[in-house]
Amino acid sequence: MAKNTICVWYDKDAEAAAHFYAKTFPDSAVGAVIRAPGTYPAGKQGDVLVVEFTVAGIACIGLNGGPAIKHNEAFSFQIATDDQEETDRYWNAIVDNGGREKDCGWCEDKWGISWQITPRVMTEALAAGGDQAKRAFDAMLTMKKIDVGVIEAARRG
Repeated sequence: MAKNTICVWYDKDAEAAAHFYAKTFPDSAVGAVIRAPGTYPAGKQGDVLVVEFTVAGIACIGLNGGPAIKHNEAFSFQIATDDQEETDRYWNAIVDNGGREKDCGWCEDKWGISWQITPRVMTEALAAGGDQAKRAFDAMLTMKKIDVGVIEAARRG
């Protein structure tokens, strides 16, 4: 296990989520699956307690801690994409697998985890500043999934 690992709380589906992420994103994998050595408030001995996994190169653990903690946008995974095809692939994988669309390139998976599927052209436009950043930002505010072509056109004016 890495020295610093992101811990993501799940009700009971950490293993299913880890397998979905490993199937969906490159440089992702499922590692050790650790079972509870005894009964605990959200489960019983032998239940999956912790799953080690990697999402796009980031070490994570999924903790099946029960329904007490709910996710919100204060935590999200941000996936940088190179083009519309890659943006569509990740966005659609999340939304079409029980997730839901949100605004400005955000979506939420069926476990309640927020994702920012962000084309690099959007990040580059904002970093450029000035009028092109404002035009790209204004265009993004009207979107759910980010449309790379619209952002590129907004950058050009």
